Amino acid sequence: MSNDSIIEAWNTVLFDKFIRFQHILVDGLSSHSNTLLERNIHHKGSRVLDVGCGFGDTTLKLADMIGRNGKAVGVDCASKFIRAAEAGKAELGLQNANFVVADVQCDDLQGPYDYVFSRFGTMFFNLPGIAMKNIHSSLKASGRLDMIVWRKREENPWIYDAELKVKEIVPVVSHEETDQVHCGPGPFSMAGADMVSGMLKSAGFERISFERNDAEICVGKNLEEAVSFAMELGPAGEIIRLAGENGENLRGTVRSALTETLGKYSRNDGVWAPSSTWFISATK
Repeated sequence: MSNDSIIEAWNTVLFDKFIRFQHILVDGLSSHSNTLLERNIHHKGSRVLDVGCGFGDTTLKLADMIGRNGKAVGVDCASKFIRAAEAGKAELGLQNANFVVADVQCDDLQGPYDYVFSRFGTMFFNLPGIAMKNIHSSLKASGRLDMIVWRKREENPWIYDAELKVKEIVPVVSHEETDQVHCGPGPFSMAGADMVSGMLKSAGFERISFERNDAEICVGKNLEEAVSFAMELGPAGEIIRLAGENGENLRGTVRSALTETLGKYSRNDGVWAPSSTWFISATK
């Protein structure tokens, strides 16, 4: 149950796709994280760990919010994302932000921290229970974990509708049937509140709470970009990629089908679709 294959995926094929659609990912996902962070839930001068920091935009926002006497540390398993995050830090000149390459399942997270934060960064562990125990160990007594994860597929139709449509066209190949790298359990692995609360309790957390947050997010500046985004990332994109030559040969059919499927979300200012997340909070 090593994360080696997942780390390789994030450092290669997935990183390349994330770079291509960085503007959609950062701007779209920030609709959820800004709602939570703008509540000023992290005190000035505190130490905050940002798990699965990706391009580092949330880490840099945290660093700015906690002030120069605080410290925000972004951690990601993929060194390419950390290099991109470091470039963003240099551009902004924030000295109280650091970035570290580490596997949260098993590596030293350089605690203790007052807070741990994560926006869609905790859903891809092979052993999430082990990762949560490591996060718990990195917190000070009474420290708090706040993480944002996707709720169930049906409440995120911009992902789920595309997945269902692609499954009608492209033969599905499981991770076990291919030697291609993959992203791990997937974006909806923490959608179940009962399962996640049980996992957090087993890791030692208390006062576990779930808050639903709904938001319309932009998934493309136009319909063509939204379809391309769906065909490269998320479950639909993974189905096409893992299908190999079959998936490549069916791209034209898939594009036509997704143009119709996602067209209902198209507006004059882009393609905007409903999305739903959990804000999960737990205390050490």
